[in-house]
Order: sequence, then structure tokens, then C-alpha cells
Amino acid sequence: MECKIVFSDIDGTVLNSNHHVLPSTTKAVKKLLQKDIPFVLVSARMPEAIKTITDEMNVKIPIISYGGALVLDEEKNTLYDKKITAIDTMNIIEKIKSLWADKVVINYYTDNNWYVEDTENKAVKREENITKVKSKQAPFNQLIKDNILPNKLLCMTEPPICEKMEKVLKDMFPELKIMRSSPILLEIMDKSVSKADGIKIMLNHFNLDRKQSIAFGDNYNDVDMLDFVGLGVAMNNAPEGVKKIANDVTDDNDHDGIYNFLTKMNLVK
Repeated sequence: MECKIVFSDIDGTVLNSNHHVLPSTTKAVKKLLQKDIPFVLVSARMPEAIKTITDEMNVKIPIISYGGALVLDEEKNTLYDKKITAIDTMNIIEKIKSLWADKVVINYYTDNNWYVEDTENKAVKREENITKVKSKQAPFNQLIKDNILPNKLLCMTEPPICEKMEKVLKDMFPELKIMRSSPILLEIMDKSVSKADGIKIMLNHFNLDRKQSIAFGDNYNDVDMLDFVGLGVAMNNAPEGVKKIANDVTDDNDHDGIYNFLTKMNLVK
């Protein structure tokens, strides 16, 4: 295949186990950009939490944020922006609070803002340390009233509750996309949102065909993306189920997986 664009997940893919970008990955990205091959980060993270990574690599590149709900070009112009409706936002927040009360921390992401109702919560502080982004305190009902609607809601809780929430809320809110991104994190977005659809927007922006694209991923929330592009590549740290649907498998995120594969494809040297 003739590759014209490369997409990549962040956590477990571009980032190593210590949440940093390997020097080899930065080298590969810069080599691609020198050849006018865009490198696009695709993540459930907010834009500001992706910026810390592009800053580490010292590159200016397009991003697909919130799992496809917000797509920005390399100048951070908005190509696509999908919010959860006011009624769905209000209803699901009320349901979570009524069923799980103080056992769940709700995070409210809109554009490049992260709102919580208690910035001093330990789970919030932990997420701030991981993403290097500061949360803002605001009552969710006021945000909804002001028509500041979320691209994504993120629930933090214990694994058994997280698993239960996913099952219960999926049945109650079929119009929303509800899925665990880790044993302690539950993501909520509009049903139409997917990494694959975010990639479609980006391909249209560059006037490219999906057959000209490569994507790297490491988990089940990358499956639609890996399946959609011309060449889907699983990291060796991915679960076996993800490896099986991928077209190829590269080395893990601690052992130059992205660089080694792009080298094998003669895209970088």
C-alpha cells in the first residue's frame, strides 16, 4: 500500500508504560512530517491533555479528541464537534447520582474544558497528575442551563461498580455510547461518535482514501479504527482479541513498536 497518513492511539501506543513518548516515536513522527505524511493522534483525551504529548514531541499535528467527538486540524481549527444533548446529559447525570451517589466521580468535558463538582477529590487529583491538565469546578446543572454541553462524560469509580454501571446505563440510554476504557473509567458520548468516524472527517480534510491510511492501537476501543483504515496495526501489548482483528502486529509500546513498523514499511529510516 502507499501510505499517505498515519493515525495512532495515545495511551499504551504512542505513550510507553511510564506515560512518555519514546525518542524513536518522536523521530518517526518528524520523519513522516518531513515527507508531508500527516501523523494524527486519536484519543478519548481532551485536546489540552493531547497537547502535553505534542509539546513533548515538539510537533504541530491534527488531533481526534474525545474518541471522535471533536476533530481539530493542525492549527486547532474545528473540523467536527459533537455534543451530548442537554436532555440526555441531564438525565444520565441524575441517574448516576441517584443510583451510585458518592461512589462515582463524574467528569464533564466540553471543547477544551474539564469540569468537576469537587476539584479536591482524590480521583480528580490523580487524573490531573496523569494528564497534566487542571480541572475547573462548576455545578453541572448550571453548565447545562447555560447550554455548555459535553463532548464526553467520564465516570471514575471502583471496578465492580464500573462494570455494573456500563450494563445498567447501556440499557437505560440506548441513544448514548457507553463503554469502559479501563477497569475504573466509564466513558459516555453521543451514540454516533467513534474513532473511525473521526478518521473519516480527517481523511476528507486531507482528501485521502482510507486505503491510504495506517493506524496503531492497543485496546478494544481502537478496534473500529483498526478495522476501518487500510492497514490496522496492533501493539504487542494489546489483548489477543485486538491482535486478531488487526492486519498486523508490531512491538510493544516500550520497545519502539511504532518506529519499527514504519521502518519496516519504508516510511522512515
